[in-house]
Amino acid sequence: MSLEQERAAKVTRVCRLIEGSDHALSLEGLAQELEMTPSHLHRIFKEVTGLTPKAYAAAHRSQRVRSRLLSHRETITEAIYGSGYNSNGRFYDESPAILGMTPSRFRRGGEEEEIKFAVGQCSLGAILVARSKRGICAIALGDDPGSLVRDLQDQFPRAQLAGGDREFEGTVAKVIGFVDSPGTGFDLPLDVRGTAFQQRVWKALTEIPIGSRLSYSELASRIGAPKSVRAVAQACGSNKLAVAIPCHRVVRQDGELSGYRWGVERKSRLLERETES
Repeated sequence: MSLEQERAAKVTRVCRLIEGSDHALSLEGLAQELEMTPSHLHRIFKEVTGLTPKAYAAAHRSQRVRSRLLSHRETITEAIYGSGYNSNGRFYDESPAILGMTPSRFRRGGEEEEIKFAVGQCSLGAILVARSKRGICAIALGDDPGSLVRDLQDQFPRAQLAGGDREFEGTVAKVIGFVDSPGTGFDLPLDVRGTAFQQRVWKALTEIPIGSRLSYSELASRIGAPKSVRAVAQACGSNKLAVAIPCHRVVRQDGELSGYRWGVERKSRLLERETES
């Protein structure tokens, strides 16, 4: 077995230990299990996965609590503790970032959460903009306005979707203005919901200067996870905030355009427009 394979096998074992435990495992305990020093384990784990063991455990807990809440087989408290959280209070403090809402509302599919939305037209076709109380939670581009609305309904199956008022129309106009003229800048609050790793990728995307491009491998290196190119690409594909989180600025290693949630042609037009601005 090569050194690279041996490192990958050790990291895989740590992942399985974390996933199989019903409580938080310390770095020291994990290192002892693998007969390694904590610092060595911390370093190779981050190199391979792009996350520290602690961040990986947090991401796994958040995914597990989502699944348990939606299963309806146990109480909310049981789901929280069964997912590895040590206290209700800590989870409730973190739940806005993890779920985007309270656990009870999440369990009901976003019921009672009000999402304002509007569909309009921009230079790239139909555009849907949606906003929760926390900020813009969706910007979608497409050819069929009806499909954009159905996708929003799938994201928030039991939320109260409401047409935008005059104030919201102003917000939509700002978004459309930014899509059509990216040099104007984007300063609206965002409601970003995702795992710890996704949020790291999305934050790095917002730091790519207008008119610039990065490869997926360069982006992975920028967030300190050079071995996680595939995971970075998946995080880009999971972005629900077109243009505001500019995943269109990431291209293949050879400079060619790759897949884009809202169509490669739109990605090409966005990049051309930014180069010209």
